[in-house]
Amino acid sequence: MIVSTCQPFFAPYPGFFYKAHLSDLFIILDTVQFPRGTTWITRNRFKNDQGAMWLTVPVWKKGLGFQKINQIRICHEGRWAAKHLESLKIAYGHAPFLEDHIKIFKEIFSKKTQKAADLNIRIIRHITRHLRINTKLVLLSSLGLKSGGSQLLIDICKTTGADCFLAQNSARKFINADLFNKENISLEFVKIPSPVYPQLWGEFIPNLSAFDLLLNCGPKSHHILFH
Repeated sequence: MIVSTCQPFFAPYPGFFYKAHLSDLFIILDTVQFPRGTTWITRNRFKNDQGAMWLTVPVWKKGLGFQKINQIRICHEGRWAAKHLESLKIAYGHAPFLEDHIKIFKEIFSKKTQKAADLNIRIIRHITRHLRINTKLVLLSSLGLKSGGSQLLIDICKTTGADCFLAQNSARKFINADLFNKENISLEFVKIPSPVYPQLWGEFIPNLSAFDLLLNCGPKSHHILFH
């Protein structure tokens, strides 16, 4: 059984789902430490007539010290949610498959979800369904593991019964391969592709949120990403 992991990014890019598709089990790392600097957990890129369009979900950080990702609370002060929804409607007003996703956009920016991880996981599950990915998604918080680093990845494999851990090439230098050898767990690396597809607004921009792919290509997105 192949297992892979990733933090719960906000509206992730297609490569996030490519790795999930190759796995039997995809573990969402919701209890690891929230990064102190800029992070994909609270922002991602879409596209409008000006080029790449950043959308950021504001969260409470000041004075709270180190927090786990699933402890991070969304800041609902101001009109950012309404502005984000309007920005998406304008940017993708002519996208052929906007109607397939406008409902979740409205829910994302109107329901005032309290935790960033909950918001992101809901989005991830939505995109996973529309990309026709059958991989089971499991939250790290449900496994009760307390270790970190490469040992956490080993413990995930042992707890879930996986005999292979899949990581992207860029993570190679951060993973202790010797630990996997000692536990007789296969360690595999994959190069994440960057699919090219029809986009609105001129010159193609790679690795935007997977929503950009789905809004432009709809049901064809599965074939574009996985073939």
